[in-house]
Amino acid sequence: MGKKVAFLLLIILSLSFTTTHKFYVSVTNMAYAEEDAAFQITSRIFIDDLEQVLEERYGIEAKLATEDESKLADEYIKKYFKTKFAISLNDENREYAFLGKRYDNDVVICYLELNNVNFPDVKKITVQNEILTDLFEEQQNIVHIKWKGQKKSFVLIRENNKGMLNL
Repeated sequence: MGKKVAFLLLIILSLSFTTTHKFYVSVTNMAYAEEDAAFQITSRIFIDDLEQVLEERYGIEAKLATEDESKLADEYIKKYFKTKFAISLNDENREYAFLGKRYDNDVVICYLELNNVNFPDVKKITVQNEILTDLFEEQQNIVHIKWKGQKKSFVLIRENNKGMLNL
């Protein structure tokens, strides 16, 4: 009986010292800038989650937000975004530019821009966001789209990774 109690106590103690995320979420803001005829996009992702996906997908040890950050980090983050985040206007896929990133505590903020948007001609915006859904089943990607004083939001998950807005 003593060995069973000791084993059970060992299991309980080992579980109490494990730390994991309580939630997996990214937040992407798309704001139409009329003066630039562009959507300015920011995407906030937990640093450790992004590092994990870069390692698992590309074998890169990014070491984000450290002095030892890989010189290839931006290139691979851009590559990952191109495969997991897509925007179409009026059912036409549009290329966006990866402008860079910065860090805010435990989050990396990625800056993107979709240029040459003639907003009066836009009747439908579709956003596909699969960021981290290949790694975390419970990942949620919140997308906020703002234009001319209006705002629409989507919560995208692995099984429902596209949000569509009819204007």
